[in-house]
Order: sequence, then structure tokens, then C-alpha cells
Amino acid sequence: MNSKTKKRLIISTLAIIVIVIVMVAFAGAGGAAKSLTLAQAVSGDYTNQRVQVEGTVVDDSYRTEGSMTTFKIYDPAVGPSQALEVRYTGMLAATFGGGIVAICTGTLNENGALIATELVTKCPSKYESAEGAVTVAQLLRSAETLAGVEVKLAGYIKPGTLKDPESGVRFIVFSQDSELPVIYTGALPEGCKEGSAVIISGILELRTSAGGTSRFIAIDVALERIG
Repeated sequence: MNSKTKKRLIISTLAIIVIVIVMVAFAGAGGAAKSLTLAQAVSGDYTNQRVQVEGTVVDDSYRTEGSMTTFKIYDPAVGPSQALEVRYTGMLAATFGGGIVAICTGTLNENGALIATELVTKCPSKYESAEGAVTVAQLLRSAETLAGVEVKLAGYIKPGTLKDPESGVRFIVFSQDSELPVIYTGALPEGCKEGSAVIISGILELRTSAGGTSRFIAIDVALERIG
């Protein structure tokens, strides 16, 4: 190979490298998500654009069909009256629920919904003392007296029972040899998992019919503060 041919080969190789770098740069720029406020996202000015929007999940707004979860988010400074519909296909964290902060990345479609490919949730840490709380056994022993009365219940999340908000029974709380199904659609605190010690505020729903199982309707769930 003479020097002229070698020189042309080097120039051609460098040109190909430059073209590849430019193509990668453009591809990266095209895939970058534009950060929007919720008001901008619902304005209709960003249809078919890849965006990232942060908002609080509207209570009881989420529905699951197959692998897709649909829910709404809003800006707390404005309120739920101005909400963005999000459609997300993917695994949801067990802590997901109403009131949780969700950072959603995806494309806004012609109907104004955000078709999310990425979802990150921010759960606030929440701890509460067990002082004044009753155990599951104490609550069930005094069921007829305490049914319908708001109480604090202390116990542990039974392993294998923690579900998503749409499952009806979110988890089973137990202490010693007593347990009780818990109904809750809100966001669980950061770090909450199976086996966690929890303090649950809510109301006992007593079911006395044959085959009926009493359950605890939770208003709030916090991790037990130790020490």
C-alpha cells in the first residue's frame, strides 16, 4: 500500500468516526426528555414530545389493566382539579399509592395523556411512636367496643402479603398469634417492606356474618419509631 492510498484510508476512517459521533450525539439529543411543570404538560403545547413531569398521585385515580397502570398526577400548589393522566407499563413499587410523588418520563399523546416509559417515586420517611397503640390481639378482643372508632394499631407486615393499592387487601398486619387484613390505597412510607414494624391509624370494620372476616380500614401508615 503506497503512502497516498494509506493517507486516503486514514482520512476515510476519520470521516466515518466523525459521522458516527455526530449521529450518536443527535440520537442522544432527540431522546432527551424536556422537564416540564404540570401546567405546561396539560397545556397541549408539547404533543408527541418526550418530557419529564413531576406530580403527586391523585388518591384512588389509579387503575390496572394487564401490565398497564393508569393514574393521575397533580401539582399540590394548584390542586387535583388540574391533573395529568399517566399511562405506565412496568413494575410498580409496593409503596406506590395516592399522595406519593411520581416523576414520570415519556411522550405526551394527542389526547393529552403521558405515555410513560420511566417512573420514579419519592416516598417521604414517616415514623410514629407506638405509644397509645393497641396490638392486633387487643383490638380483636375489644372488637365490639372499638369497631368504628379510630385507633392506632401496632404490628408487623406479614411476609408474603404486601400487595399493590388495587389488590383490595394491601397487606396483613400481625402481632404474636393474631392477624388482621388491612385495606389501604395510600402511599406507604419509604423503607416500608414485608416484616416492617408499623403503626396504622384507622378503623376496624367488624364482620360478624358467617365466613366474614373483619378488616382494618387504614387512614395512614407509618413505620414504628424505635427508641
